[in-house]
Amino acid sequence: MSAVLALETGQVLLGNSVGVTGMRVGEVVFNTALTGYQEIISDPSYSNQLITFTYPHIGNTGVNPDDYQSTKISAAGVIIKSLSKYMSNWRATISLHDFFLQQKIVAIAGIDTRGLTKLLRQHGALRGCIMAGSVDADVALQAARNFAGLNKQDLTGAVTTDKIYTINNAGLLHLVLIDFGVKSSILDSLVKLNCKITVVPAQTSSQAILDLKPDGIILSNGPGDPQACTAIIAQIKLLLNAKLPIFGICLGHQLLALALGAKTYKMPFGHHGANHPVQDVRSKQVLITSQNHGFAVSEASLGDIIEITHKSLFDNSLQGFKHVSLPFFGFQGHPEAGPGPHDALNLFEEFISVIRSQHAEKK
Repeated sequence: MSAVLALETGQVLLGNSVGVTGMRVGEVVFNTALTGYQEIISDPSYSNQLITFTYPHIGNTGVNPDDYQSTKISAAGVIIKSLSKYMSNWRATISLHDFFLQQKIVAIAGIDTRGLTKLLRQHGALRGCIMAGSVDADVALQAARNFAGLNKQDLTGAVTTDKIYTINNAGLLHLVLIDFGVKSSILDSLVKLNCKITVVPAQTSSQAILDLKPDGIILSNGPGDPQACTAIIAQIKLLLNAKLPIFGICLGHQLLALALGAKTYKMPFGHHGANHPVQDVRSKQVLITSQNHGFAVSEASLGDIIEITHKSLFDNSLQGFKHVSLPFFGFQGHPEAGPGPHDALNLFEEFISVIRSQHAEKK
């Protein structure tokens, strides 16, 4: 079945449909990870984005029930070069093709993803449209150009939980995690550290969060423009007054920075992959990290109350910070990976150590 990928710059790329028929628009981004396509596609942070996999052969390990990062697929669509005809992994239960059909994902194969990636690096992330089935290139091109993009878009409401729930009631420390599109691997990492986690919707008030009497607060990853999340930022500012330990991850990192008076900006094509080198500027240690973000915190906007802890060795962008005197921390990458290396996993342990130290001081 035929399919096209239309880009706002006028290119219309011909391919074949490997998912459901239909049309989807979104921001076209590229991910450089060699493995972990299931985790990437199921990451809520890809809401309103068309994911281009730079690795040419996708689907060889199938899809399994354990690696989902979310039960709902938020990515707008998938772009690949070659879909594997066979799956070979003892954990797999369905093929990637069947997964696309099951989850009603529009996907296109037969695309020169190397050439597309070079185009995105030249122009930045582009508005695009995948049309599969009965295709009309002119309609697809117009749909791509009509897409609003991610600037000024608060997308957290589409991916957050609709109710409060708790994981691992037996945990020794109680964390409240504000869900802006949390990945399940973040929750798993915190459970392994013996934490009880109460997950709350993105728009939960600061008072409702404090009424839960947490030992610390996690601001999760998520999609969209952080500056558009004005109501959420207002509540985070109120949470800061409680001086509880707060750890922001990805979008949460950006929202925490905004609440502390910094600014964010749209990156040309963002960081999406599992091989991004990040340096801890304090120890000079280099971490290979998993990344998925199109916005970043402006280093020039940081005030005297914020200390830089991590920087990207790809483009020198800000990757981590902490408050100079209060227990507030942010990290742009994904310490839990999912997929990717675990070099930054100890950031969770550092956060838990701060909570325990705070408890010890109160005794």
